[in-house]
Amino acid sequence: MADHHFYLKANWPGLRNDVGEIDAGNLKTKISIPPEMDGPGIGTNPDEMLLGAAATCYIITLAAMMERSHLAKESLTMESEGIVNVTNGVFTYRKIIHRPIIILKADASDDDVKLAENLAKKAEKSCMISRAIEGNVELELQVTIKLGV
Repeated sequence: MADHHFYLKANWPGLRNDVGEIDAGNLKTKISIPPEMDGPGIGTNPDEMLLGAAATCYIITLAAMMERSHLAKESLTMESEGIVNVTNGVFTYRKIIHRPIIILKADASDDDVKLAENLAKKAEKSCMISRAIEGNVELELQVTIKLGV
């Protein structure tokens, strides 16, 4: 088993409410504290990045599982929500909710629908980011499965 290494360079030239930059290969962006936490809201922030990591890992894992299971789809889209709690000035990433919408081919069987439901649940437990944050951030799944027209 081989380890894979990923690298990120960060630069933070100022104080708390200034703007920094990160460079992680294909991810190059400005970073700052979000306005919800009294920051300037320029570029992205750790809250969006954790949500983005969890969402992209989940949807890619689900798509791969559907492909391996030969489950034909018309589309796979998703909205995700991150919930951060603030208590006594301490910020805690409390919960991530994924809301995937799987549209199967119009001729999909009841078994295909059940398979899609099972794969949606399995992908959340199999995703590397979900496993990394398990026990620290609650994960919720709200799956919608429809048949195409």
